Amino acid sequence: MTTYLKIDFVSDVSCPWCAVGLGALEQALAAVQGSISAELHFHPFELNPQMGPEGQDITEHLTQKYGSTAAQQVQIRDTICQRGAEVGFAFNPEGRGRIWNTFDAHRLLHWAALDGAPGQQHALKKALLAACHTRSEAMGHHAVLLACVVEAGLDRDRAQAVLDSGAFAQDVREREQFYTANGIHSVPAVIINDRHLISGGQPAAVFEQALRQIATSV
Repeated sequence: MTTYLKIDFVSDVSCPWCAVGLGALEQALAAVQGSISAELHFHPFELNPQMGPEGQDITEHLTQKYGSTAAQQVQIRDTICQRGAEVGFAFNPEGRGRIWNTFDAHRLLHWAALDGAPGQQHALKKALLAACHTRSEAMGHHAVLLACVVEAGLDRDRAQAVLDSGAFAQDVREREQFYTANGIHSVPAVIINDRHLISGGQPAAVFEQALRQIATSV
């Protein structure tokens, strides 16, 4: 008998640990396949909601926000690259160069959940993460976002209309406010069956153990 679990994945495209966490969760779901089935729903969280359209140099940004030095940032990046490799995600070893506003990416993810076929929101999320962290592309540029839309098999013209119209802006803000009001202040935040929270880019074994434990209580 297969147990179904609802999984809400709250994250930001610009968060490297979200890429690690998603890869680990996917590995865990593959490990429990046959006994546990789950559908992922992706929800918005902006690490830098006030970021301007021109973006900011990543070293400068991290120093201002966290007080870290360039050398410390290189060490952290090396750790993230290693963790990414463990879950099959390739980070650019040179980093991203700049950090960008991700609000439009979140609008497209919301649209994909409503308008796309099953699995296409997931595919778009992965395409956006790869554009940001593997290829270091400008995530505030619509051409980059639309290329991810096409990669995920979604309709480019409809996505263009979403970007041009400002559609789903209020929906995204409401979802962000919902999660912050309910105590989510860092990502990734993985919420299973609306009750169980797993925070951070945990290893696959941690996700697998949690999935199995939660499934026994359903």
